[in-house]
Amino acid sequence: MARAGLSPERLVRAGAELADEIGFDEVTVSELARRFEVKVASLYSHVRNSQDLKTRIALLALEELADRGATALAGRAGKDALAALGNVYRDYARAHPGRYAAAQLRLDPEAAAASAGARHSQMTRAILRGYDLTEPDQTHAVRLLGSVFHGYVSTEASGGFSHSAPDSQQSWDRILDALDSLLRNWPTDPPG
Repeated sequence: MARAGLSPERLVRAGAELADEIGFDEVTVSELARRFEVKVASLYSHVRNSQDLKTRIALLALEELADRGATALAGRAGKDALAALGNVYRDYARAHPGRYAAAQLRLDPEAAAASAGARHSQMTRAILRGYDLTEPDQTHAVRLLGSVFHGYVSTEASGGFSHSAPDSQQSWDRILDALDSLLRNWPTDPPG
């Protein structure tokens, strides 16, 4: 019989909190059992193993990020929308470093199909409609924005910008300006 009060949802939320505290790579069913002061075996009726737990944390993080992105983008267009989405990722990574790391987990095809990953792509594509990009350039731009946002956030989180001037906020603002300029002046393919 399952321990009273334990559920997959509660364990995943606790696992996400644990990831923010100790790092996503350190989250295991054993560590979560210690948190709840229960035996590891009592958690296996709720999660299959540590990989299942990590996948569920990743799905939670992707959903949280998508919800925040949708809220931030409401009523915005162009550079304002671009900055809003970039700031959602940056702010989420600062507030929830373990969950942000979880959102980068490579999911199996079934989990990926059930994830909020498609919502992230749709939000980015919605921003790009304001820049009048068509395929395949829109896909190139989605990849560019994802790479820049994730690369900057990851480098900043690891302390990569903490010991030099100008401060990272100034750099972030300039990067958003540069991305907006690039998207407004997207290069066209040379003929032939």
